[in-house]
Amino acid sequence: MPRGAFLDSAAVMQCLDLTITCDTALAHVAGAIGAPVWLALQFVAEWRWGMEGAQTPWYPTMRLFRQSQRGDWAGVFARMAEALAQAVS
Repeated sequence: MPRGAFLDSAAVMQCLDLTITCDTALAHVAGAIGAPVWLALQFVAEWRWGMEGAQTPWYPTMRLFRQSQRGDWAGVFARMAEALAQAVS
């Protein structure tokens, strides 16, 4: 990967109120710079995200949204939409 490949992404994230992503590379960037980020995770997520819960010990500004069953992306994004509606009201 070229040096500074995520610099533009980090600069944009610093201007946003929230980054919502299913891409863990972008989630790591947001978490590393302390930007608020919500991460959509599949039912069996990578080990570093843990097995349950909405928090990660790695990044205090990150919230995890997990599939409740394999393939249930609709449920993940419905919970994100509900949380976003609550955050802006």
